Amino acid sequence: MKRLPLLIVLCMAALTAWAEEPAGARVVETPYTEQKVVFDFYLDDPAKMGAALYWVRALVNPLMDDPYGIAPEFLDIKVVVHGMEIVTLARKNYARYRDVVERMRYYHSLGIEFKVCGLAAQDYGYLPRDFYDFVDIVPSAITELAHWQLQGYALIVPHVLDKRYAIEEIR
Repeated sequence: MKRLPLLIVLCMAALTAWAEEPAGARVVETPYTEQKVVFDFYLDDPAKMGAALYWVRALVNPLMDDPYGIAPEFLDIKVVVHGMEIVTLARKNYARYRDVVERMRYYHSLGIEFKVCGLAAQDYGYLPRDFYDFVDIVPSAITELAHWQLQGYALIVPHVLDKRYAIEEIR
């Protein structure tokens, strides 16, 4: 049996190892277009409102960024609020929820509509004057959600879980 020079053996071993290495995931650019979306915010803790708003950001930012470059006026987005997070939209609670209020104000400036359930507002004892001027009060959140779905809007329901682990702990 003929012996191969050591350099050739090492090169062949490296090529074999390289060929067996997985290629990894593909990065794709799904051909997104203008969006019609209604978000259903029904949270069990007002403190989760900030995390729920990240779902809005996760929809809007990629669409406005390259390669899509969709202008905000071509995004038709509604957020229907009817859980405990309703208190974040009450003006008297501004000091406590300033960060989320200012984020909602920013999203409203992009054309995103915030709608509060009138039934929930009554349950909390709120009147229209108790809310910010970027809020619309609708008769019922459930009826509102059904209405927009019947108009062809995609329904997104954020599931905001209690974070038990830091990313560094589990990756």
